Amino acid sequence: MSHHRVLIIDDEEGIRTSLGLILESEGYEVHTASSADDALLVARPESFDVVLCDVRMPGRTGLELLPDLIRLQPEATILMMSAFGEVEQALDAVRKGAYDFLSKPFQADELLLTIRKAEEREQLRRENRRLRRELDAGRGSPVLVAASAPMHEVVELVERAAEFKTTVLITGESGVGKEVVARSIHDLSDRSSKPFIGINCAAIPESLIESELFGHRRGAFTGAEQETLGVFREAEGGTLFLDEIGELPAAMQVKLLRVLQEEEVRPVGEPKPTPTDVRIVAATARELESEVEAGRFRSDLFYRLNVLRIHIPPLRERTEDIVALADQLLRDLSRRLGKSVQPLEEEVINLLRLYRWPGNTRELENTLERALILAPGDRLSLELFPFHPPAGSEEPALTASDTADLSIKRRGRALEEKLIRLALHRTGGNRTQAARVLEISPRALQYKLKEYDIAPLNPLPMDSDTR
Repeated sequence: MSHHRVLIIDDEEGIRTSLGLILESEGYEVHTASSADDALLVARPESFDVVLCDVRMPGRTGLELLPDLIRLQPEATILMMSAFGEVEQALDAVRKGAYDFLSKPFQADELLLTIRKAEEREQLRRENRRLRRELDAGRGSPVLVAASAPMHEVVELVERAAEFKTTVLITGESGVGKEVVARSIHDLSDRSSKPFIGINCAAIPESLIESELFGHRRGAFTGAEQETLGVFREAEGGTLFLDEIGELPAAMQVKLLRVLQEEEVRPVGEPKPTPTDVRIVAATARELESEVEAGRFRSDLFYRLNVLRIHIPPLRERTEDIVALADQLLRDLSRRLGKSVQPLEEEVINLLRLYRWPGNTRELENTLERALILAPGDRLSLELFPFHPPAGSEEPALTASDTADLSIKRRGRALEEKLIRLALHRTGGNRTQAARVLEISPRALQYKLKEYDIAPLNPLPMDSDTR
């Protein structure tokens, strides 16, 4: 059960009572105020996680009270409550710093869902502030590691981009850390105290994406039972991260372009547009120039997005980052999983450097998490990293193009040698693992290494149990 503190401000006693009963049944600690003046008396000495404030009250209205609430409760998430016909005032409150609004009458589950979303948003804000503190302290983001020259260039671009509202386009393969770069831009900017909202354009059904981006009015379409802000208005004053922008449907590309040009959004069902102040950071794993040439992506939208471009190279092209990333990720995973771990051993480091990482940083993190979970103690041994290089990696080729020699004996020996070299490549030079892959004993492999004069990629001592 939650123990978060909630302040309810409403001049109607029935509203305060009913809301209090709903929230207290869910474990919230509830305080109430019947007017703006009463609210200030309560809010000055106390701190709250969530504030529910009515828009229209006798005397000083909720809109007039809002600046004082933001000043007195800087860590609180403020939700405005509006009756029918007061939507414009509620939207004005959102523009001035409120998180969202609820239209009266609303159901208990609608209230609780909105508050839980607000709590998740506050958790994200705390994480953003933590990252900002680490960046300001010169330690860098826990994941935005720059040991290689290409990543040093990325960090320089991030620092420059953070100073301006300029639209940024981040490119790179899946898993390279595009969202990490986007968050770093936000955390270093003067918008860091405002929301960072991310949305994956490829993950939303085409029929819902307009509502997700721009919001909708209640009753705008079947199933629209309440007002929805949309991510543009949720990110007001902050940063909106549009991931996989290359997957955006053609019709939405036109509407997004208009929003970027006019700096205003029109929720579905609303007759008038609403001004918006949002910094756009977009990302894609696609080659947008090729998509433009093929007619799948609008050239005018591409040029609007491609003002400042940051390309993140794949991990296989910046092997200097692998060890630094692995160390940082292991520290984070160790804290999150509550399990201590020793520094990586040299043979593991060699294997991590050798592997091509088709899934990039995301795959590295998942691999380390799996190893940490499966490790019987605090040591991550080679056996916890069963790598298989992806298609297209530089493995020893096995071909049958040479058909001149039909000797089974000679061709069999050649094939055996190539299989041994392939197994050693796949296991990073670990002879114990290579023997297991080849389905022979480690002693037999040792003999064949001498027979074929093969030196492992990374010469390692045989494991104690194989000597």
